[in-house]
Amino acid sequence: MNYFTERNGMRKPIEQTYDIDPSKYCVLLGCCEKYYDNIAWLYPKECDDELGCCGLDKYRLAAEMRYEIPDLYISSYGLIEAPGVANNTYGAGQNAEKYNQYALLDFIEFMYNNVHDINNSGFHKFYNHYHLLTMPSRKVMIKFLTDINSYFSKTGLLYHLNANGEVVRVIPNDVATPDIVNTVLSIKEEDTRSLLQEALILHRSHAQNAARDSVEKLWDAFERMKTYYTDLDKKRSSEKIVTDMAGGSDDFYRLFNEEFKWLRDAGNKYRIRHHETDKINITDVRYYDYFFNRCLSLIALAVQYLK
Repeated sequence: MNYFTERNGMRKPIEQTYDIDPSKYCVLLGCCEKYYDNIAWLYPKECDDELGCCGLDKYRLAAEMRYEIPDLYISSYGLIEAPGVANNTYGAGQNAEKYNQYALLDFIEFMYNNVHDINNSGFHKFYNHYHLLTMPSRKVMIKFLTDINSYFSKTGLLYHLNANGEVVRVIPNDVATPDIVNTVLSIKEEDTRSLLQEALILHRSHAQNAARDSVEKLWDAFERMKTYYTDLDKKRSSEKIVTDMAGGSDDFYRLFNEEFKWLRDAGNKYRIRHHETDKINITDVRYYDYFFNRCLSLIALAVQYLK
């Protein structure tokens, strides 16, 4: 629901970020914990009266995750918990325990791919718990997906859990729409198409350095596309592509030719394709998205004129 301050424009916009701080981590893990009974079939906690499963064995879950998702934060008590934040007695501010934020996204994928519908098979009055019956159906997957994406949105985190059970980055103003993706992947040359596929997969990935690697792959695809006409050398092949794109217009020839040159120079000047010390570092992931969108836009147009 929209609250009073939202309806009347009094609420400060939520900061959009890829950074899962301890507070956001706690919220996301709390969403997962609501569905622990739905993965109890994997690590069942047995009733002391041997009457069946009565919930999830959280210690077994944590023990397994040490190998399934090795970087997932596990407390000194041997449980999957949110990392704590402690006051720094001798200095300003607070210190958060070290944790890998991306491991939590792995855990979200693990939850989605293992939740099952459950029924209560009976109430055990002595222990004040229900016995759980795991069903073969998995309608709960949709509820979990909806819930986790709601929390991503609520906390301003730029991630989305898709129906394939993969957490992908949400990229504001992204050029890589389904239509654009279909267009660029229609290129006939197999190796260029393979580089484009790798770049697009990395572009959506939440893995560390994926944004950097996606831009590098895209520039490799761009440089290879320029050699599309194998009966010509690279310079003449590139000129033919620009000429065909321009359709006889001198103005558009200059426009597209300058864009080809700009992308070539950017790939050499910034740390995109080369990593020597004289290259300009790209220090903000949003800059990578800008480079990616600009290069992909030109490729998507050029592909439509290849013969």
